[in-house]
Amino acid sequence: MNSQLFAAGCMLLSMASYQVSASFAKQLFEHLSPLSVTLFRLCFASMIVIVVFRSWRILPKFKTLKWRDLLCYSISLGLMNLLFYSSLSHLPLGLAVGLEFIGPLGLALCSIQSRRDLIWVFCSILGIILIIPWGGHSADFSYLGMCLAIGAGLFWAAYIYFGHKVVRQNIGIHMLSIAISFSAIMLLPIELWQHPDELFAVQYWWLGLVIAILATAIPYALDLVALKHLARLRYSILTSLSPVVAALTGYVLLSEQLSLFQWIALLLIVTASIGIAVTGRQHSEL
Repeated sequence: MNSQLFAAGCMLLSMASYQVSASFAKQLFEHLSPLSVTLFRLCFASMIVIVVFRSWRILPKFKTLKWRDLLCYSISLGLMNLLFYSSLSHLPLGLAVGLEFIGPLGLALCSIQSRRDLIWVFCSILGIILIIPWGGHSADFSYLGMCLAIGAGLFWAAYIYFGHKVVRQNIGIHMLSIAISFSAIMLLPIELWQHPDELFAVQYWWLGLVIAILATAIPYALDLVALKHLARLRYSILTSLSPVVAALTGYVLLSEQLSLFQWIALLLIVTASIGIAVTGRQHSEL
C-alpha cells in the first residue's frame, strides 16, 4: 500500500511539474512569442534526453528505421507543443489543458464497444459546452484559444497513434530523443524567418532550460518510478486528473479564475477520461 501511495505521489508531482513549466512558459509570453518558447523548450529538452539516454547509440540503426512513422510522430509532437503554448496566450492554463485533453479522449472514445459507454461521450461533449461562456463575453476566454487547444489535442492523439507504430521498431526511449530533436529542427526555420531576434535572446535561454527540465526530465523520471508500482489502469486514472491539476496551478501561480461552470466542465472531462479508461480495461479482460 505504501508503494502505491508513493507512486501516486510521484504521478501528482509529475503533473504538477509539467503544469508549473506551462505557467512559466505563459509568463514568458510577455517577452517572447509562443513559437520561440516552444523552440527553446524542445531544443533544451532534446539535449537533455540525448545525453541522459545516450541516444547517439541509435545512429547505426538509422538506415533501418521506418522514417515515415518517425517523421509523423515528430511532427505531431512539435505541432502539439506549438499549438498548446499558443493556446496559453489566449486561455487560462486549466481550460487549455482541459480542451487539449479532448484529443486523446476522443481517440479512446473511438474504441468504445458498448452503448453504455456512450455516457462518456455525453460527459465530454457536455464538458466542452460548459467551458464556453455562452451568452456573455469573458476576458479569460477566446474562441481562437479554444481552437488552438483542440488542435493541440488532435495532434496529441496523432502523437499517440504514431507512437504505437514507432514503438514496434524496438528502439526504446530513443524514439523520444529522435522525435524531440526532429520537432525542434522542423520549427527552427520558421523561427529564423519570423523571430530571429528572439531566437538569439540569450537572457531567456536559462528559462527555456528550466521549462525543459520541468516539462520533460522531471515528469519522465517520476512517471518511470510510478509505472514500476502502478497498474496501467491506475496510471491512466491519475493521468486523467491533469486538467484539474492545471487549473489549480493556474490559480496559484497565475491567479487565473475559472467560473463554476468551467470547473464543472473540467470535472466532466476528467470523469469521461476515467470512465473510458475503466471500461476499456474491463472490455480487454473479457
